[in-house]
Amino acid sequence: MSELPQVDTTVAELPPDAGVLRMDHVAVAVRDPREGVALFATALGGRFLYGGDDDRQGIRVVQFALPGGMKIELISPLRDDAAVARFLERRGPGVHHLTLLVADVEVAVARLTGLGYEVVDVDLASPYWREAFVRPRSGCGTLLQLADTTIRWDTPAGSGITLEDVLAGRVVFTDEERAVLREG
Repeated sequence: MSELPQVDTTVAELPPDAGVLRMDHVAVAVRDPREGVALFATALGGRFLYGGDDDRQGIRVVQFALPGGMKIELISPLRDDAAVARFLERRGPGVHHLTLLVADVEVAVARLTGLGYEVVDVDLASPYWREAFVRPRSGCGTLLQLADTTIRWDTPAGSGITLEDVLAGRVVFTDEERAVLREG
């Protein structure tokens, strides 16, 4: 049995809560996103929202809204050194992480670390999507992504981008977190 986080009860400046707004999506790691499309879109009726390649992380992302509003994000590796490639090698396809949208990721990190949770990979570089992760050993066996964003991620992709474009690798995320068709 793992140890419970040690709570520092002397921390007077601890934020009163983590500012969780909602659970945004469940990310499922797959080797080929077409496997997930067959289940979450074709069989379960998911509606394509957006997707594209994140060349920096070496992943392809495809997100669907299931009937009722729950969102599923398929993540697959584009190269062998991508973190999701290592995940798939060790564990096989399956739930990779849960994403919680928070009002301010820095406040959430302060609260969680103040309560003894292990928070890693804090990335505040982009004003469009700031994130941090709670490690599974500290998050009840679940990798939790905490994020704040200035972008609506619950609306379908614009600019005529299709699921077929994403699956074919014709869509890439820009530094502004926009999905656009690749040039050339």
